Amino acid sequence: MVTAMRCAKCGADNREGRKFCTQCGSALAAKCPRCGAAIEPAEKFCGECGAGLGSPPTVVRKSEESQVLVAGTPAPQNLEGERKTVTALFADIKGSMELIEDLDPEEARAIVDPALKLMMEAVQRYGGYVAQSTGDGIFALFGAPVAHEDHPQRALLAALRMQAEVKRYADKLRAEKGVNVQVRVGANTGEVVVREIQTGEKHTEYLPMGHSTGVAARLQSLAAPGSIAITETVRKLVEGYFALKSLGPARIKGVSEPLEISEVTGLGPLRTRLQRGAARGYTKFVGRQREMETLKDAAGLAQAGHGQIVAAVAKPGVGKSRLFFEFKAKSQSGWMVLEALSVSHGQASAYLPTLDLLHSYFDIKSEDDARKRREKVAGKITVLDRSLEDTLPYLFVLLGIVEGEDALAQMDAQVKKRRTLEAIKRILLRESLNQPLIVMFEDLHWIDEQTQEFLNLLADSLANAKLLLLVNYRPREYSHQWGSKTYYTQLRLDPLGAESADEMLLALLGDSPDLAPLKQLIIERTEGNPFFMEEMYQAMLEDGVIARNGAVKLVKPLKSARIPATVQGVLAARIDRLPSDAKQLLQTLSVLGREFPLSLIRAVVTRSDDQLNRMLNDLQLGEFIYEQPAVGDTEFIFKHALTQEVAYSSVLIELRKALHEAIGRALETLYANSLDDHLAALAHHYGRGNKPDKAMRYLTLAGKQALERSAFAESRTLLQKGLELTDTVPESPERDASEFELASALVQVLMRTKGFAAPEFVHAAKRARTLAEKRGNLAELVEQLSVARLGALITGDYPTAAALADEIFDLAQRDGSRVSLELGHATQLQEHSARGDFAAAEQDFARWSEVAGARPFPMWFGATIGAASVSAWALGHADSARERIAQAIAMARNKNDPYQLTIARYFEGLLYRLFREPRYVEAASEQALAISEEHGFTLYKERARTLLGWAKAHLGSTNQGVSLIRQGIAGYLDAGGKAEINLLLTNLAEAQALDNALDDALATIDNAVAASAELRWVPDALTCRGELQLKLGHAEIADTDFRRAIALAETMNAKTLELRATKHLARLLRDIDRRDEARAMLSEIYNWFTEGFDTADLKDAEALLDQMNS
Repeated sequence: MVTAMRCAKCGADNREGRKFCTQCGSALAAKCPRCGAAIEPAEKFCGECGAGLGSPPTVVRKSEESQVLVAGTPAPQNLEGERKTVTALFADIKGSMELIEDLDPEEARAIVDPALKLMMEAVQRYGGYVAQSTGDGIFALFGAPVAHEDHPQRALLAALRMQAEVKRYADKLRAEKGVNVQVRVGANTGEVVVREIQTGEKHTEYLPMGHSTGVAARLQSLAAPGSIAITETVRKLVEGYFALKSLGPARIKGVSEPLEISEVTGLGPLRTRLQRGAARGYTKFVGRQREMETLKDAAGLAQAGHGQIVAAVAKPGVGKSRLFFEFKAKSQSGWMVLEALSVSHGQASAYLPTLDLLHSYFDIKSEDDARKRREKVAGKITVLDRSLEDTLPYLFVLLGIVEGEDALAQMDAQVKKRRTLEAIKRILLRESLNQPLIVMFEDLHWIDEQTQEFLNLLADSLANAKLLLLVNYRPREYSHQWGSKTYYTQLRLDPLGAESADEMLLALLGDSPDLAPLKQLIIERTEGNPFFMEEMYQAMLEDGVIARNGAVKLVKPLKSARIPATVQGVLAARIDRLPSDAKQLLQTLSVLGREFPLSLIRAVVTRSDDQLNRMLNDLQLGEFIYEQPAVGDTEFIFKHALTQEVAYSSVLIELRKALHEAIGRALETLYANSLDDHLAALAHHYGRGNKPDKAMRYLTLAGKQALERSAFAESRTLLQKGLELTDTVPESPERDASEFELASALVQVLMRTKGFAAPEFVHAAKRARTLAEKRGNLAELVEQLSVARLGALITGDYPTAAALADEIFDLAQRDGSRVSLELGHATQLQEHSARGDFAAAEQDFARWSEVAGARPFPMWFGATIGAASVSAWALGHADSARERIAQAIAMARNKNDPYQLTIARYFEGLLYRLFREPRYVEAASEQALAISEEHGFTLYKERARTLLGWAKAHLGSTNQGVSLIRQGIAGYLDAGGKAEINLLLTNLAEAQALDNALDDALATIDNAVAASAELRWVPDALTCRGELQLKLGHAEIADTDFRRAIALAETMNAKTLELRATKHLARLLRDIDRRDEARAMLSEIYNWFTEGFDTADLKDAEALLDQMNS
């Protein structure tokens, strides 16, 4: 079994099977026969995969129960195996070689075999599977072949039992032969790959492979004789259920970091999940008012002598036990409450919940000896009713406290059982005459046969008793015959509704708006299952996804949140109870996705329609999937998202890839004429199906489609996934083309949502530009340089912006395509407008309009027409300015493009701010702000906020206006914006002046004038400063500012700006008796205008002239 290798010390070759070098005597390095890992000569199990070593290993087949569950099903189609989370247990007899060194082989076997048998029996008692035995030890799995939601607890219960049984055997052996036998145990929980192997006509072996089993094997070798060692992973899952002692960190071969090790010393105080929840604090009890009222009504009837049965039926985790706990806590005084708990491994133990009930009734403690227990039972019965003393022999036998000879030993077993059950019933009914009684039986789906018989007997007899029988169980996992009784009520518990789930999460997480995405994620994944919700919360705390320091804060990305092991165990156990073919179908469906049409299932699953329909029916009956309303093709959906995730995680990675690729091909065939409706699905399946070239293509199409729909977050995710795949595709012109398409589309997304200074935008833009240059495509380069120029302009790098504008124009002329020429003229227009060369900007707009026509390039028309409207206003063409901005808004609406509509609305607000019409500014900026906030348009959101502040201030809300402008400027600067800063500061100065903060306003406007890189806004800033100086009594300084504004406006041919400054200067001159000079200069500029006489500036000028002429 172990293949010897060349001697590492002397280099000599040794024959296969040798353990020591024949030349130098050194121990030979060996390899595991299964995984090939290096092993030490004394090791009995491989530290990497857990395989037994030595020759030959004993083959241990599954227990009879496991054979019924697994071997009795049809041979699986998929022999590659599946992924499972299991608890691996390794146990061996410490020092077995020394123990049997001088013994005959048959004598050795007589000593070791009974110990091995006890160890295997302990495993099988708790539903484990003995994977291997190696003469003096065993390797067992819990949670496989069939998943159990409590596999870590089962493993440690088995470990405690085997230690106790082997100790009893060792005590006897020591007394008889002077031989000491001790067992050491190691256990670890983790993910493994498991595979079924048919070893005969009716036998199936189950082989696990994974690092976690190797850790368990290494841990066993570190454990002290007679002890049980577990890892930190196990400790977290079983703490409270068992008594544990920390052993500190230990280095384990094959593990890079030391592992925290604990020793299991016995049972702990807790038995149920609810009790464990109490230990860390109950979550808020929500959403069960109707059920509590039903229980209250039933209790009222029972208290009046009309016995009642109430059954709470619900899926795991929905809150059956919590409901009973809360009812018990709130029930009226005067009731006796008796509780009986069932456990998942208890069906093999007769009377287990019934014994729990009797221990509760007679107040029997674990530390009570047999005599004390007999005294408690006899004393209670005597006080209750001496006529019940005939029940004592049956109670003593059932409780295992018979003294001396058993008087019932010769009685027929069926007669004894019937009288025992009758005795318990009589005691409870008699007790109910003294005080009303609540008898609670939890988790009947795990109940044993004898306890079920007792419940049937009690249910038939309580109609006229002051007794309320409360039971709970899972649907389809338990049935009874009480449904027809008039005193029976069934409560169906559903997951929490949206309002109740929100209330529970509010109590867990607090009310911080920052946690809204986290709450949404928890609700979507758990679908209102309170246990799943709480466990997700606890897992996120443990994994550091969230932290609680007074308040809860998100500290890691939400995508790092995992399915808690407790939840995974519950769901995996449900899945494993399916017939094997239905389970395999469920795993395949999990690869298809959360929702899937029947036609796609048929295309992927190679079964006949009858077989497929039968399996789908099994899954629907089990409430794993639901059929949902659809037009045409039948569609199904997983009832729970977590069920899909658990099923998906159980599929081997290579098989997943093959299924994803097959699904991709099926989608292309089924929807050949409508692929646009399935781009994201195609990208997803080919991406996970190891077809990166196809995935890139569909991710590009899906990302651009999402961009066109303004689904920016989705678009970004898809495009980034596509770019992540580029390194997996060989370099080629085709790859460069795909990469450029992805990068350039991502640039558009980030430009809108992150701004030009964001690192991710800078990186994406550089990548797209580099690819455009590499490909030598002029049109692509013009587009990317246009983005770079706009980024330079927005971030205040005006020299670079100007240089790029000229380069773009030259390249556009060389390329000659319509889009390139559009971009060339558009960048020139924006550049000239920013510099205040409005006449040149007008010429650029005329050329742009000629090239663009009625269908301009969608990426830039909003800003281009907006800038042209500002130029028209400055040149004195008010009507043209209004027409242009109306055109931009109409085009954006027709294209259903929220980004361009935001830009158009912003420029509309800006234009009416220049017209001095605050009502229109308020309406336009509010719309721009609302769209920006909805879609995350960072820069335009803050620019629109400053306009809104200006409008509010001019409409009387000066304090609010100042606050909004300050907030907008701060946000704009934080996003890297610097363009138009002198305009934004002018807005602030005006609002501060209206708020009577003249000194603040003057300081602000000084900064605005100093920030003169964009010349077009300087005349307005100088005019504003002149007004402030005048209010402060500095007429000479005001005169200078007004004249500077006029002179600068004249150089720009900006007639409107010239009019505005002249109007203020004329008013100043009038007030100092220079009326003729004032009238002459204002008349000259006023008479120039031929349109826009309804604007504030021209109306003010006209009024001033009339006043001076009168």
